[in-house]
Amino acid sequence: MNSASSSSHLVSGRSSLYVGNAVAAIILTEDGRYLLQLRDNVEAIWYPGHWGCFGGGVEEGENPMAALRRELREELALEFEEARLFSELQFDLSGLGLARYFRAYFVVEISGEQMAGLRLDEGAAVEAFDGNTILRELKVSPYDAFALFLHARGARIKAPPSATT
Repeated sequence: MNSASSSSHLVSGRSSLYVGNAVAAIILTEDGRYLLQLRDNVEAIWYPGHWGCFGGGVEEGENPMAALRRELREELALEFEEARLFSELQFDLSGLGLARYFRAYFVVEISGEQMAGLRLDEGAAVEAFDGNTILRELKVSPYDAFALFLHARGARIKAPPSATT
């Protein structure tokens, strides 16, 4: 993977980048690793050449769970029984003359048998990593890095203590 090339796409790319509501899967393997996609290194996508969660756009009239099922089927040939909502990030792009959008993260646990049957149909690579490797060593799309940090290190996240007077 050429870091300079993917960074160049972010800085000097001329292709339009489209926004919309999206879903993503925090896919957990039986041994506790996270299954990630290496995004293609092309300028017409968000964060080319970065690792990230599998997922994609929610189509008009589609609910987030249906979008997640469709995206994981299209990208990995993955069918799953259960997914639970983990977090939802909101993006208010009114400063750009656009609307508000969300990216909903769902936790999907897969067995070794499911993992063996995966077929990468979108992206440059698929690989499972432990949380420390993701947080310390990989170039991960920023919003996915935040969601993965929250999942891997969620025990550190607390509400602020109540103010006492």
